[in-house]
Amino acid sequence: MAKTLFDKIWDAHVVTQVDGGSEVLYIDRQFIHEVTSPQAFDGLTKRGLPVFRPQKTVATADHNVPTADQHLPIKEELSRFQVDKLTENCKKFGVELYGLGHQYHGIVHVIGPELGITKPGMTIVCGDSHTSTHGAFGAIAFGIGTSQVEQVLASQCLVLKRPKRMRITIDGELQPGVLSKDIILYIISQLTASGGTGHFVEYAGTAIEKLSMEARMTVCNMSIEMGARGGMIAPDEKTFEYVKGKKFAPQGADFEEAVAYWKTLYTDEGATFDTEYHFKAEDIEPMVTYGTNPGMGIKVSEKIPMVEQVDNPVTYKKSLNYMGLQEGESLLGKQINYVFIGSCTNSRIEDLRLVADYVDGKRKAENVYAMIVPGSKLVEEQVKAEGLDKIFREAGFDFREPGCSACLGMNEDKVPKGEYCVSTSNRNFEGRQGPGARTILASPLMAAATAIEGRIVDVRKNLN
Repeated sequence: MAKTLFDKIWDAHVVTQVDGGSEVLYIDRQFIHEVTSPQAFDGLTKRGLPVFRPQKTVATADHNVPTADQHLPIKEELSRFQVDKLTENCKKFGVELYGLGHQYHGIVHVIGPELGITKPGMTIVCGDSHTSTHGAFGAIAFGIGTSQVEQVLASQCLVLKRPKRMRITIDGELQPGVLSKDIILYIISQLTASGGTGHFVEYAGTAIEKLSMEARMTVCNMSIEMGARGGMIAPDEKTFEYVKGKKFAPQGADFEEAVAYWKTLYTDEGATFDTEYHFKAEDIEPMVTYGTNPGMGIKVSEKIPMVEQVDNPVTYKKSLNYMGLQEGESLLGKQINYVFIGSCTNSRIEDLRLVADYVDGKRKAENVYAMIVPGSKLVEEQVKAEGLDKIFREAGFDFREPGCSACLGMNEDKVPKGEYCVSTSNRNFEGRQGPGARTILASPLMAAATAIEGRIVDVRKNLN
């Protein structure tokens, strides 16, 4: 029987069937961080349970940590408490921790792939919705709630119902200046923020195959933004080459044996999906969001839709009111005072190389505060090794230390009330980057161009 990539991996991890149509799924790897793990560890303590397989869990501090002076004690009380609690729990339960100052510290969805912890064919979970990032390797990866974090710590399993399967195929050639971030923002704008609800998405097609591994991670990262349970891409030679030689990847003969298995991870000819969509890469332009969910996105050359063009006028009007925008308005030329380049979506070395290449020899606009936050210590070290940090600083950008930073208004890196921020992060909800902050999602190239110009521009017109 022909199987989808998703079903091949899921079936290989089913421990047993349970009443009601659910299945017990074995989890190969759990990532934890300081925000959603304390309650889970507390639950184990109250029940007198150990972590069942501590070697299958990796911890890091990322969401609520400062991105400056990380060598000093944390000043902010809640952040300090959460980081201290994570350190205490990991020591108590024997879990590996890559905390502040550790050479492998970073955003949870950046360190997994770069260390070779993330591999094809795995089941991966974390108490964070953007765990879908790891699906770029041909893995089933998804976010879970705190009670489920505790369940995995206690049993290395989860009781789940199998989601429906969706395939999104993008064929063709991308225009110059159009990145993977634009691909996923375009898809979400077409399907809406709920278009993938109940599904696990496989991305396919020639445009996806041509993407680098880091670009594929960006696409899978934002699957959750269209309501999907997760996203994945079949592994190929790019995948194998990326994993090869990583710190925790199989070595030697073990690697060759692993690749032999990984090569079986693809959707069989004739396998059926519950839902399918097809898009042309040539139709995609640099994208920007105008509202308060990621589905409210437009091509940079387009204008904000009129109220009669949308399905939910009440929500639409509320969103535009929050954003201080008007129907029919163009975002081209819109003054922007804040730019954030970072997050688990766009903080890898490839993203930062693109930005450095664009801003090299230029200077940011006087009205802009531009922040660049690497996704990990390894990315930070690579940036410095290549001299990109000097390019950023000479261009007037604030290059900081690893963390989730201004992706979410949880730590110190917040956008002031009423200010617009062009951001490479993944969510533009009300208050996401701070109370009253107005977020416009875009690619690293669009963010870099905005910082230089002090306003939103079509980056394609600025490319050499």
